[in-house]
Amino acid sequence: MILNPESIHLFKGDFVTDFAAIKNKLRNTKAFIFDWDGVFNNGQKNNAGHSSFNEVDSMGINLMRFNSFLFQQKLPITAIITGEKNELALSFAKRENFNAVYFKAKNKETALLHFCQTYHLTPAEVMFVYDDILDFSVAKLVGVRMMVQHTANPLTQDYAKRNRLVDYITYYDGNNNALREISELVMLLSNNFQKVVEMRIKYSPEYVKYIATKNDTPTLSFMADGENIVQI
Repeated sequence: MILNPESIHLFKGDFVTDFAAIKNKLRNTKAFIFDWDGVFNNGQKNNAGHSSFNEVDSMGINLMRFNSFLFQQKLPITAIITGEKNELALSFAKRENFNAVYFKAKNKETALLHFCQTYHLTPAEVMFVYDDILDFSVAKLVGVRMMVQHTANPLTQDYAKRNRLVDYITYYDGNNNALREISELVMLLSNNFQKVVEMRIKYSPEYVKYIATKNDTPTLSFMADGENIVQI
């Protein structure tokens, strides 16, 4: 599938960085890191302090990881870094065989550097999906920055744009499947959307190999203790 500029126009978000430049940066991407609150959901919590996720986003992330698997011939390293401790985030990460979850990361840069050291990556090889000010310390270091928009924070979005902390700001918010929007955009920019979807429909040998590799991936959990990261 050749990248069709008309397909790009289906995405109504804000391309802070030109889509061709994002496409070039994605070629070097070997890892995906996600914030949790405000990204997988709208940021609201129940009385136990938990916030949920959506299966529409889950499918998008799965296909995006398969897309990367086809391109890199190995599973992308995938993690959640969150400022709080949310058991549902860990449950989701284990279900989807993410590599790691980082909790209580008030200084997310520390968690990022630990992640890169653990998995032998450079920050430039990471795509980060985030939504708020707590995430800026990571956004300034990584290769690709996808920001989930909230209609209530125009100054925060403007700050991110003026300080070159974001490449794309979604049209949809975390409560309306912004992650699916990002996942499909990444597949489009990889010229792979049609191939990925058709392989998934057919449950192709390549997809079976991807699933087997994913299912063999253990999920590690870490907690920030000041500037230290400890495994839990």
